[in-house]
Amino acid sequence: MTDSELLTPKQMYMADSLAIAKGTSGETLMQNAGKAVATVITDNYSPCPVAVLCGPGNNGGDGFVVARLLDRAGFKVQIFATGAIDDYSGDARLMANQLKCDLQPLSLFAMTDYQLLVDGLFAAGLARDISGEIARLIDQINLSDLPVVSIDMPSGIDGESGQIRGIAIKADHSVTFFRQKPGHVLLPGRTVCGQIHVCDIGIPEQVLEQIDNLQLWENSPKLWRSQINWRRIDGHKYDYGHTVVLSGDQYSTGAARMTAMAALRSGSGLVSIASPDNAMQINAAHLTEIMLRCVNDHDDLYRLLADTRLNSVVLGPGGGITKSLRYKTLAALKSPASVLLDADALTSFADNPDKLFTAIKARKGVTILTPHAGEFSRLFAISQPSKIESARIAAITSGAIIVLKGADTIIAHPDGRAIVNTNAPPELATAGSGDVLAGIIAGLLAQNMAGFQAAACGVWLHGQAANLVGTGLIATDLLNMLPVVLKNLKNN
Repeated sequence: MTDSELLTPKQMYMADSLAIAKGTSGETLMQNAGKAVATVITDNYSPCPVAVLCGPGNNGGDGFVVARLLDRAGFKVQIFATGAIDDYSGDARLMANQLKCDLQPLSLFAMTDYQLLVDGLFAAGLARDISGEIARLIDQINLSDLPVVSIDMPSGIDGESGQIRGIAIKADHSVTFFRQKPGHVLLPGRTVCGQIHVCDIGIPEQVLEQIDNLQLWENSPKLWRSQINWRRIDGHKYDYGHTVVLSGDQYSTGAARMTAMAALRSGSGLVSIASPDNAMQINAAHLTEIMLRCVNDHDDLYRLLADTRLNSVVLGPGGGITKSLRYKTLAALKSPASVLLDADALTSFADNPDKLFTAIKARKGVTILTPHAGEFSRLFAISQPSKIESARIAAITSGAIIVLKGADTIIAHPDGRAIVNTNAPPELATAGSGDVLAGIIAGLLAQNMAGFQAAACGVWLHGQAANLVGTGLIATDLLNMLPVVLKNLKNN
C-alpha cells in the first residue's frame, strides 16, 4: 500500500465503516474531519465573516463542526443549510446540537455579507445533477470573488468520474480525508478543486487491505521506481535491450526519429530505425547514435524481429494510414518483442479493430496501445462518463495495456488495475510530444520493465520533463530533459 490509492465514494464509505468497526466512532471521524477543514482555513485566512453552506447528511455534519471551530478561532460565522436541525440524523445531528448559532435557510445567503465561504453542500457521492435554486446560487458564487473552501470535494463534482453534475462550485481549497477520490484527479473535476489537502482523520491504514477492488492509483514513482533497470557498474549495452522504431516514407521520417531518440534517452541499450528504402538516406543524414535497418514490407519486419535481441518495437509515429502499416503491425504482433502501437498504427485498424484485438490476444508478449481521445474513439465504441472505466473496458476488449492520453492520462491493464497521471502540463499539447512518449515507454520495455509499470513510469517521466521545459516547449526539448529527470529520480 502507498498513499497514492484513489478511493471511489463507495470505497471511502467502506473505509469509514471499517474504521468504526475497529473502534473509532463516527462522531470522532466527523469531529476530526471538521477540525482538518478548520485548520486549513485558519492556516490560510485571517478571521473574517464566513458563511458555512451545509447540505444534507454527513457533509453537512462536517460543516457544523467547521462552523463551531471557526467561531472559537474568532471568525464571525453563519450557517446556511438546506434543512432544519430536525432534518439531520446520526452523527450530523449530534454536531448540529452542539452549535451556538441558528441554521438559516440557504435562500437567505447573501454573498456581500461575507469574505469567505465554506462549501459543505454535497459530498463526492452526489448521484444527480444540481438544478433549481441551488444551481443558481452556485453560479452566483462562481461569478463572485468570494474565496471558497470545499469539504471533501467541490459541490457538483461526481467523485467517481470527475464529471460535473449540472454545475459545480469552483473552490480555492478542497479538504478531503484519508485518500483522494478519482474526481480529485480527473478532468474536469480537478480544474475546480483548487489546492487539495488530504488529511488524516483517524482511519487506520490497515482498512485498505479489506476494501474490495482497490485497483486505482494516482501515478507516483512509489508505484514503479523499484523496477527501473538502472545502469550497473558491470553492465553492458546489451543488458538494456534493443528498441526498434518503424519509420514512415521519405516524407514522414521525423516522428520515428523523435521516438527512437526518446527510447535511447530512457535507457534502451541500443535503438534501430526500421526504414523503407526511399527514406534510408534521409534518416541516415539525421542519425548518429541510432542504427538503421532496411524494412520495406511486413515480411522484412517479421524477419528482423525474429532476432530476440530486438525486444521492443514501436509502430505508428509517422507511419501513414495504410494497408502496409496494418500488415507490419500484425507481423510485429507475431514476434516475441514487446509491442507499442501509437498514432497511425491504431487508426489503420479503425475499420476492423477486432482484427487487431484478436492478434493482440493471441500473443504472449506485452502490447501497449497509446491513443489520444480521437484515436481511442476510432477503435472503441465505449460510452462511459468515467475516463477510467472507458480505459479499463478498452484494455479488457483489446487485451492490451491502454495509455489513454490527455491532461489526465489513464494507464489501464486488462486485469482491472488503473493509474491516473496528473503531472502533465498544458505545454505537452504540441506536435510530436506523443511520439516522444511512445519512445520513452518502449525504451523502458526494452530494459525488461513490466508493461504496466513501464507505461506508468514513461507517462510520469514525460510529464516531468515537460514541467522542466515549461513555456515554449517543443517535442524535441523533452529529449534533453529526460536525463535530468532520470538523474533526479535516481538520486531522490
